[in-house]
Amino acid sequence: MTMRSHRAIVLAAALAAGAAAAVAADAPATLFGQARQVTRSITADPSIAPDGKRMVYLAEVAGVQQLFTSNVDGGDVRQITHDAFDHEDPAWSPDGRKIAYVSDADNGQVITLMNPDGSGAQALSPRSVHAIHPSWAPDSDSVLYCTTDDLDPPRKNESDIFRLVLSTGALTKVITGGVNTFPVLSPDGRHIAYRKIIDGTNSEVFLADADGGNPRNLTHHPAFDGWPAWSPDGTRIAFASNRGGNQQIYVMDADGSHVTPVVHREGRATAPRWTPDGQALYFPICSKSDGVVGCEIFAARMEPPAR
Repeated sequence: MTMRSHRAIVLAAALAAGAAAAVAADAPATLFGQARQVTRSITADPSIAPDGKRMVYLAEVAGVQQLFTSNVDGGDVRQITHDAFDHEDPAWSPDGRKIAYVSDADNGQVITLMNPDGSGAQALSPRSVHAIHPSWAPDSDSVLYCTTDDLDPPRKNESDIFRLVLSTGALTKVITGGVNTFPVLSPDGRHIAYRKIIDGTNSEVFLADADGGNPRNLTHHPAFDGWPAWSPDGTRIAFASNRGGNQQIYVMDADGSHVTPVVHREGRATAPRWTPDGQALYFPICSKSDGVVGCEIFAARMEPPAR
């Protein structure tokens, strides 16, 4: 794998734009044929290390989703999984010591922990359920996850949110009833933001207390809203929505107010993740070219919230 896809990170956008302009200037006046893109990589689901220097993400290798780490600018790429099954939804722990992810071994979906170098893999969730979307509590001693809502796609089945305490093994179902996915705890540990599908098709970002109580709808929009991510200071939530047409990244205050688009690009943007300093968001954008779907990781510098 050439890993050329990692150069698509938007932090190098100015250089890329300059190179494109130079190519255009040297192009012949007459084109005798049309070039068609025949390859497109799958690179997605970034999660930033707590020191802000590296990230973990998935990339497709020979048809299998493997996990990689790199510097946040895309350099120093290291493949950390090599199994013959998919690895999904990586999440770096706040203390930097572990990465949680979904292992698809034996046709299951199990929340698994490993060291940042890929060693010491340890299954956490019961193999009797399909578990997805792990995220960490601020103290790195608990992992939130949900059961899959895609047992019979495209129909959405009911899914629940669980919290597993690593030091004791205690497993608690915190949110149930309906379709509940993508749980993330606030930096102070007091609230859970998550995606909930209501009325059968409308996806919204919800907020609940850490024990699942007092749920309320934050987005209240007919568009498909989801993939919430707390800012490090707990004042804002990034999410993805198709309210502007194609799926793009937005930021809102933690109470659902002041919804602001982050950036608009062609393709379907999902799963935003903040850098530890709160100054940038990383997210994948997937698009189709000549029938071939590809995903790349982008980064956007964040402006202070306007008031």
